[in-house]
Amino acid sequence: MDAIRKQATKLREQVAKQQQAVLKQFGGGGYGNSDNVVTDEAELHQHQKLEKLYISTRASKHFQRDIVRGVEGYIVTGSKQVEIGNKLSDDSRKYGVENTCTSGTTLSKAALCFGRARSQMEKERGNLLKALGTQVAEPLRAMVMGAPLEDARHLAQRYDRMRQEAEAQAIEVSKRQMKVRETPGNVDNNLKLEAAESKLEDLKSNMTVLGKEAVSAMTAVESQQQRLTLQRLIAMVESERTYHQRILQILDQLEAEMVSERQRIEASPIPVVEDPMPPPPSYEEVNGVYSSHTVDGSTDAMGYFLGEVIHSYQAESDVELNLSVGDYVVIRKVAGNGWAEGECKGKAGWFPFGYIERRERVLASKIAEVF
Repeated sequence: MDAIRKQATKLREQVAKQQQAVLKQFGGGGYGNSDNVVTDEAELHQHQKLEKLYISTRASKHFQRDIVRGVEGYIVTGSKQVEIGNKLSDDSRKYGVENTCTSGTTLSKAALCFGRARSQMEKERGNLLKALGTQVAEPLRAMVMGAPLEDARHLAQRYDRMRQEAEAQAIEVSKRQMKVRETPGNVDNNLKLEAAESKLEDLKSNMTVLGKEAVSAMTAVESQQQRLTLQRLIAMVESERTYHQRILQILDQLEAEMVSERQRIEASPIPVVEDPMPPPPSYEEVNGVYSSHTVDGSTDAMGYFLGEVIHSYQAESDVELNLSVGDYVVIRKVAGNGWAEGECKGKAGWFPFGYIERRERVLASKIAEVF
């Protein structure tokens, strides 16, 4: 009979161990292992809430860490871009100062404007990177590694271990109760049962207190995580928005300066002459020239030559000739006062001689355009 009882006790212990192993396996991952019947409804609700808080704060921690990693990567890449942009700015300013082009200083001025604007833009980028580091990455990193989160997690883990201990003690109480039923009147078994039940009650009491502390700490951490993370995201958006607005202002100003310079050089320039140019010959003189087609009093057509227009000219009277850059003109007479008379596109008239350059060879298609 004793052998049967020992075998039955051994089987019950094995079943209890298997039950505990199953509870640990399927009770959940990371935090919390089971919802054993040793707990009342209030404690079960507290345990479930703590599980949700643990999962929520863990997810927030990972999100904060992802933001920090992203911002740090952006800062590293941005710092390299600042370095490259500053080098481009220095090269542009150097060209603008040292350029010795003989045809004008337009590109030099544009290079100086570009270099100055590029320097301003890289300064703004540097300010953005600094703001992202101090206003976003550092606060979030401090919270990820901070004491409040770690302390709250330790409380939750201590509660979980105590809960598992209480569950194991509840199984021990069940075993002692079965032994008492099997051997009624056994004083030793009764004493062991009372000790086991007392220990279980202490564990449950301590577990309730520790659970409340863990829930309170985890709730505070969750609230702080939600609030701080949102604030840092807003700060990041505001910093980038301010940066792009400032960059747009710099680019608008730079574009206006460069377009103005381009328009200035595309406008018709006024030739520089030592003495004021006199007006073109009189109407009678013009009619005489047109009617005789002479060059310096000669009717020899071999004295004519071709010239290419290098500056546009707008006629101011009926005896003058409109010129566009790239046109070809048959010059028939050059006066001593800086004016020349010729024919272009079927029209004849006077124009400043300094607006054309003589050409020895011209494509046949261009000669056809003259007439």
